[in-house]
Amino acid sequence: MFIDEARIRIKAGDGGNGCMAFRREKFVPRGGPSGGDGGHGGDILMQSSLSHNTLVHFRFNPEHKSERGGHGLGSNMSGAAGEHTILKVPVGTLLYDDDTGDLIHDFAHPNEEIVIARGGRGGRGNQHFATSTHQAPREHELGRAGEAHNYRLELRLLADAGLVGFPNVGKSTLISRLSAAKPKIANYAFTTLEPNLGVVRIGDPPFEKSFTVADMPGLIEGAHLGAGLGVQFLKHIERTSVLVHLIDVSDAAIMPSTEVSSRPERSEVERPASPTSAVETADPIANYNIILNELKSFDPALAAKPTILVASKADVANPAKLKKLTAFAKRKKLPLFLISAVSGEGIDKLKYALADAVSLHRSVEIIPAIPTPAKRKPHYPPPAPNARGRA
Repeated sequence: MFIDEARIRIKAGDGGNGCMAFRREKFVPRGGPSGGDGGHGGDILMQSSLSHNTLVHFRFNPEHKSERGGHGLGSNMSGAAGEHTILKVPVGTLLYDDDTGDLIHDFAHPNEEIVIARGGRGGRGNQHFATSTHQAPREHELGRAGEAHNYRLELRLLADAGLVGFPNVGKSTLISRLSAAKPKIANYAFTTLEPNLGVVRIGDPPFEKSFTVADMPGLIEGAHLGAGLGVQFLKHIERTSVLVHLIDVSDAAIMPSTEVSSRPERSEVERPASPTSAVETADPIANYNIILNELKSFDPALAAKPTILVASKADVANPAKLKKLTAFAKRKKLPLFLISAVSGEGIDKLKYALADAVSLHRSVEIIPAIPTPAKRKPHYPPPAPNARGRA
């Protein structure tokens, strides 16, 4: 199950209470106060991990609480500190404050770790309140409460190239030929209901290169208004370096049906919102502009990304469509590749062109995973100002 959004409630451990005690031993007159301090509550930390690729473990377990500190003891013994809790998230997760909407941290690299809730400080025992005039204090402090927050997690896949286009143009078939990914492939629209991620490798070791490709569910006209599957998955290609725009140049394009389907496994979300929103024209240039407008409606920066045009289903291509698309690509100075995922025509050429484009435009530097040290001081985000404006 692919879950890319989740809301969690966290509570750091409370500090232990300070102890009120007096030293009473044989042959030790007037032993004085000996109440120990309470232990600090456990922090809650969040760490990016390469072993996770979805937020499903937060969807069904939204509440997390850290251990509280132990209470102080006599003989000046402090209470035990609470254990820290580490929450692991996939690389590419954005952490938002659910109450204010502020972005707390962007986990763009592996093994990033921050403290998202500080544990409460332990209270002082009565040993700290003894003075020359107050030698038998009975005062002691209670432990401070740990921080509690509501957070929203949003996962954005870190892919180098993103495949976009109308439904059933061959995006899933292409990613299955480029990589080892095994997406669902069928001869009807909206087969892909969630993003698929594949790793493409070219060359031989030690000169092997690799990059990642994301297959997005198909877009249709009016997707930014909720038609079809909408644009809720386009956030996963906001960090891509290159867009691969697939255009069907065959005469056998299968369009989404606007009628209620009798297939029991298909839900209402798979169908377009209106009959006019699912019409793919016979003009490949018009189809390109429709998808481009949907990208602009979601985020203008997406439409400005470097784009590679791919004419799919070359084995059954319509010569008139292909000629018109070729002239358009030449006029717009866009690279155009003719491929057939069935016969394998043009796949290798496209693969090497994608590798060159990704290496030229890659925006996020790939940092190898570094083993987490056994002991290190975690990074604390800056504290929020209080009601008086002081941190």
